[in-house]
Amino acid sequence: MFTGIVEEIGEILGIAKGAVSSRLTIRGKVIFQDAKLGDSIAVNGVCLTIAEKTDHTFTADVMAETLRRSSLGLLKKGSKVNLERAMAANGRFGGHIVSGHIDGTGTITHMRKEENAVWVAIEAPPAVLRYVVEKGSIAIDGISLTVAVVEEKGFQVSVIPHTGSETTLLSKSKGDIVNLECDIVGKYIEKFMTVPKEEHNTRTSTMDSSFLREHGFL
Repeated sequence: MFTGIVEEIGEILGIAKGAVSSRLTIRGKVIFQDAKLGDSIAVNGVCLTIAEKTDHTFTADVMAETLRRSSLGLLKKGSKVNLERAMAANGRFGGHIVSGHIDGTGTITHMRKEENAVWVAIEAPPAVLRYVVEKGSIAIDGISLTVAVVEEKGFQVSVIPHTGSETTLLSKSKGDIVNLECDIVGKYIEKFMTVPKEEHNTRTSTMDSSFLREHGFL
């Protein structure tokens, strides 16, 4: 689990491509303070597992499904990527709940500056856009941002200087592809609301007053 608060910008050092998968080697600094084999790292918002590591690099396997769903397959040697370690239970929750499981990709359609902020407009497929709400949260390449405007075929966010300098978003251009992860809360609510009525009726709960008393809650 992540928060969408990017810790540093890393660099792709190498890509070993298989027939439908790949293996990435990434260089960073901050994330290696306590990183261990098996830890999760969000790379442009995609949750990857550290398979190998040195003091300043780690290698992660990327399966075919991840390449289909995200923009990781477009990375090249030298590409800059947003990096974030998994959320610490004793830390501040600065962004929003980000799982690192990408819903799809979007395309940057334009950027415009407004004094100290930069507006970024992104075209998104209907399957993603259905979960995007004005003033709601969305992760763009792993960056926790607030949706400012929702349009028929996309949405817009306004990026402050700090976010622009600490992430890769404002280094991108019109036509670039970005990873999108919608707020997970909306997806769960939709799932619960669309469960067939007959399925509700067949479910039984074992949690009653006897169960609570047995386990010390009463």
